[in-house]
Amino acid sequence: MNFTALQSFLADSNAYLIQAFIVVFGSLIADYIQRRVLKRLYLRLQQTANRWDDALVYAISKPITVIIWAAGISLAAEIIQKSTGAVIFEAAKPIRDTIIIAALAWFLVRLIGNVETTYLKEDENYDPTTVDAISKLLRISVFITAALVALQTLGYSVSGVLAFGGIGGIAVGFAAKDLLANFFGGLTIYLDRPFAVGDWVRSPDREIEGVVENIGWRLTRIRTFDKRPLYVPNSVFTTIAVENPSRMNNRRIYETIGIRYDDAAKMAGIVRKVREMLTNHAEIDMRQTLIVNFNAFAPSSLDFFIYTFTKTTNWIHYHEVKQDVLLQVVKIVADEGAEIAFPTSTIHLANAPLKEML
Repeated sequence: MNFTALQSFLADSNAYLIQAFIVVFGSLIADYIQRRVLKRLYLRLQQTANRWDDALVYAISKPITVIIWAAGISLAAEIIQKSTGAVIFEAAKPIRDTIIIAALAWFLVRLIGNVETTYLKEDENYDPTTVDAISKLLRISVFITAALVALQTLGYSVSGVLAFGGIGGIAVGFAAKDLLANFFGGLTIYLDRPFAVGDWVRSPDREIEGVVENIGWRLTRIRTFDKRPLYVPNSVFTTIAVENPSRMNNRRIYETIGIRYDDAAKMAGIVRKVREMLTNHAEIDMRQTLIVNFNAFAPSSLDFFIYTFTKTTNWIHYHEVKQDVLLQVVKIVADEGAEIAFPTSTIHLANAPLKEML
């Protein structure tokens, strides 16, 4: 069969099936080749120090398969439609465009997620809460943009959709003001970063205290110290004060110790030795304020106080350091021949004869 005969055969009314088959088979071959190429490329790029190229190749591997098959099947449908005149195949082109837009959006979402997990979260210089917020905002932007482009592709007016969204947004805003307040409260948390996942937080205005487990767009989940989950709407954090003990630089030891009035002469030596002990203590931060002074005549004791800061901020280790400091104070008081006071009462009786008192 020469070329002219082959051309005549392909022009025959039944030849469109062969053309459509060739297009589909070509899509299969193209998909197979790109899979092999991207697989080898990905394995080679994993050996490099740059992690962005790994994320890019991994993210595009599956969406490109969808694009190849969407283009191939759409071309085959056009061939059949031109040969048969079937109206149903006229929808192939807009469907193809919509699928390609969705595949591109899928690629961007995969790229964002892969960068987040394989690059940013492995670097200690990045705050996980900020990374999570940026990735969520980028995903939302991709979804909205893809939806608008898809609607434009399908023949809908984007300007009309945006106008309708503006009018509908007002109605939705009134109906869901609490939901929007929580959303913007979550946005405020992400931007201001008063706390992050893993921080210990508490509020003097509300009974809120625990470790932050998750910061969502509507709720923040806090695990209390008795291991109960506490779900706090994000709008609450815009109206209350929040303490973040996890970000403290030091922990404070502030204690008042009383000795007996009978040991008043020994107070100066006790105060001096306690100050020396704290100055030489390995766990006390000498860059911070350190005060040891006699400061009060209490009802049943002479009181001096200790005001200093530990180097550690760890809650458990802090109590170990505080215990050691207090035990050394007890030893210093005992070594000075004094005693730590406890509540007592002394009754003075006049020297008058008993008969006169009666």
